[in-house]
Amino acid sequence: MISLRSVLLIALGIGIVLPYAAFVPWVMDHGLDVPRFVAEIFATRIGAFFAADVVVSALVLIGMAMYEQRRTGLGAGPVIAATLLIGVSAGLPLYLYRRLGRAS
Repeated sequence: MISLRSVLLIALGIGIVLPYAAFVPWVMDHGLDVPRFVAEIFATRIGAFFAADVVVSALVLIGMAMYEQRRTGLGAGPVIAATLLIGVSAGLPLYLYRRLGRAS
């Protein structure tokens, strides 16, 4: 039987690959054009919905990682970096993986 920690590592890998599979081709086409990036995200209401959901989720995850750092000493840096550089799809599995490792 596969362990939860293994499932989280798989989720982390998927959470890195899938977002970048969409982002890298966009950057190759447009460069790091931040105003265009933001404009395209908010071009539709459904895009704005997803963007707002991701921003709120990222802020909650970063806050929780910082709280856990103060509470348990488990460093928040890797989770914050993964969340800001990749997204919640990488930050959350990493946070849970590290937290499970601490609990074991």
